[in-house]
Amino acid sequence: MPPFSTWLARLPSSYRAGVRHKSQSTSIPKKLQRVRDHSFDDLMEVEKKVRRALKLQELILSHPGGSLPVSRLDTLARRHHRFSPQESSSFLLRHPHVFHVFEHPVQRVLHVRLTPRALNQLRLESDALSTPLSAAVFRLRRFLLLAAPSYRLRLEHIRLARADLGLPEDFEQSLVLSHPTLFRLLSPSGPDAEPRLKFVEAVHNPDEPFPIAAVELAREREYRARGSDAEDARFAFPIQFPPGFKIGKYYRIAVWKWQRLPYWSPYEDVSSYDLRSLEAQRRMEKRAVASIHEFLSLTVEKRTTLERIAHFRQAMGLPKKLKEFLLQHQGIFYISTRGNQGKLHTVFLREAYKKGEILEPNDVYLARKRLRELLLISSKKANFDRMLTSLGRQDDGFQCVPALNRKEFFGDEDAIYGGDEEGSGSDSGVENQFIE
Repeated sequence: MPPFSTWLARLPSSYRAGVRHKSQSTSIPKKLQRVRDHSFDDLMEVEKKVRRALKLQELILSHPGGSLPVSRLDTLARRHHRFSPQESSSFLLRHPHVFHVFEHPVQRVLHVRLTPRALNQLRLESDALSTPLSAAVFRLRRFLLLAAPSYRLRLEHIRLARADLGLPEDFEQSLVLSHPTLFRLLSPSGPDAEPRLKFVEAVHNPDEPFPIAAVELAREREYRARGSDAEDARFAFPIQFPPGFKIGKYYRIAVWKWQRLPYWSPYEDVSSYDLRSLEAQRRMEKRAVASIHEFLSLTVEKRTTLERIAHFRQAMGLPKKLKEFLLQHQGIFYISTRGNQGKLHTVFLREAYKKGEILEPNDVYLARKRLRELLLISSKKANFDRMLTSLGRQDDGFQCVPALNRKEFFGDEDAIYGGDEEGSGSDSGVENQFIE
């Protein structure tokens, strides 16, 4: 984010002198067109492959033995996930580092199973989700505290956002019921009550201080780095406009004034405040930006879908037209329509990314990133790996020679390997099937 002195220097002299015009407004224009950022859109193109791979992985792992015929997988993919005919089969062949197609020794039909690298990636992600339960408890509790004053959210909605928040699959038992001093599970009562309408509530002490939001911690770091020069950043958000975004004079003035506007913390209970004045409404609009900012900060990949944010709109006091509201703040958020034929809108926290990568990665993000890397590896490289494995099995003394050739050919550091050790993550342990 550029220093506020730079923003101030670009303003007209009348604003720098403190002269106020009658037509002044602290609100940002409501109707703004979305400017594309290719770094985020390219990331969502890869995410489209990841979503398909996860759907096929779920079908394969749900089968006994972790493998099933390719024809059966194609039928299930069309029935449950709306794949087109032969789409799943072509997807398997294009990504041999994740899916291994082989001929069943008895049935003599093509079967598919996950490669050792793909299974290792699933184990890493499972360990990352289940091991640091304290971090998951921290994220879930803060997420519930955003729903002031009730501090409760529907269990079904939390389950939909479970992967984004980095919660384990059994979070209802391992997090909610295992920590009665922090959470409370509310079930409906009565003969007509639906069992799906369960709520998770944070046990809140009125004397407990409000948590410090992530943007406030960022301001504190900036204040320590810049000292008194960061006084203008007291209520400001880090802003990074997308490339090609046109910033006019009046828009720059509106953003500068909006950055200086005070607002209430997203964790603060404002139910007893008088919100009828224009100033209170402006503060509530900025508080909604802070709530979405904190929501994205609590996710493990600093992103989620617009549809999932809409599930918590009433509980967090967010405006109805969420997409139009987020487009007013394209320097803070980015909405991508790539990855699912425009049916889903993915909201990114711009300050958390640089050139398509998270600045502060965590274990869950790194584990999921391994799947994206496997999907991007060329199928020709898999053919070369399996050819070298076949040659190495013919003569043990020749095994190190193709490994050196592989390193010279591809330039990676994982070229030298010996044998098929369990848990090594190498694909050399699969049958010698060359994918054409």
